[in-house]
Amino acid sequence: MKAKEIANKIYYVGVNDRSKSLFENLWPLPHGVSYNSYLIMDEKATLVDTVDASFSDIYLQRLSDILGDRPLEYLIVNHMEPDHSGSIRQLRRQYPGMKIVGNGKTFGMLDGFYGIKDGLHEVKDGDSLPIGSRSLFFHTAPMVHWPEVMFTYDAVSKVLFSADAFGTYGTLDGGIIDDELLLDGFWDEMERYYSNIVGKYGSPVQKAINKVSSLDIQMICSTHGPVWKRYINDAVSVYERMSRYEGKSGATIVYGSMYGHTEQMAEAVATSLVEHGIKNIAMHNASRSHSSYILRDVFKYRGLIVGSPTYSNQLFPEIESLLMKVETRDVKNRLFGIFGTFTWAGAAVKKLEEYALRMKWETVGSAVEQKQGMTADTYNRCLELGKLMAQKLNDN
Repeated sequence: MKAKEIANKIYYVGVNDRSKSLFENLWPLPHGVSYNSYLIMDEKATLVDTVDASFSDIYLQRLSDILGDRPLEYLIVNHMEPDHSGSIRQLRRQYPGMKIVGNGKTFGMLDGFYGIKDGLHEVKDGDSLPIGSRSLFFHTAPMVHWPEVMFTYDAVSKVLFSADAFGTYGTLDGGIIDDELLLDGFWDEMERYYSNIVGKYGSPVQKAINKVSSLDIQMICSTHGPVWKRYINDAVSVYERMSRYEGKSGATIVYGSMYGHTEQMAEAVATSLVEHGIKNIAMHNASRSHSSYILRDVFKYRGLIVGSPTYSNQLFPEIESLLMKVETRDVKNRLFGIFGTFTWAGAAVKKLEEYALRMKWETVGSAVEQKQGMTADTYNRCLELGKLMAQKLNDN
């Protein structure tokens, strides 16, 4: 199979996965996902990361087609997550003389996952590795999003191999470099990928971006999604904004509703937001929208308005599950609106108020609580909540 040369002596040897329905067995993949790997054909042939084990056969054949009779001298492991390290054992069998390059934390995982303990070349932050006409430089990036992650920089071709950083869901359908692809769908998928996978680690992402900010980077080769070249700044800016939890002016409304009463309140709040100048509104029924997409919008917009019925003296289960995921990601700096319903004893609104305190968010207005069916007073209070949220968003 013909491999694409994406930079001077650097070949893309990744694969597309259009069969897997859930990434990490959690997050929907309606457009699939790519597992990206790169082969540097210098004096010492060097591979950067591998692919999921289910694609090992085609992957090894692709490498063999390029290498021919040449040995593979080095495998650089920037990230040990199995979708990128899954082919290491088979690769070692095919190229037994190959040295595996990583840091100390890499090697602990390499032993734990694959039982490989020898043929290792350890590098530390700032170290370099000469492979012929170029040297590769290593920059550790712990907790982006695993503790062993590192970036590899080729100063000759000005390429940064960034592990999962700047990655996105979605297969590469024919093209590989960003200017070969229609990118419209990738930006939303990048935000969804970040919020789902990386979201908790905003501070480590900031540190990693700052660490490599002085490098002359003309291309970013992530392990998922397009190779960034023309749109490097756009890709970095998405990660920069999301790692700072800088939501755009807009609101995400999430509600649970058993018989439609809480949904009526959500509709009223949304109507008021629009009437007061807010057009960016993401509306989610927590029983129908997958949390993957809700999390994306929670990261995307600064306003978050949550409505829940009381269910067995607790929050509605789908709302409770979502809020746990938001809390796990330690989302900061949100404007929070609260509404809820009950039939004979209310608990949901109180629990949402406690949640806002725990998250250290600013609660906008007063919580709106409705007993049984909608009344004119409840409707007007929902309109007021939407108005106050719009004012806060417009002020910021």
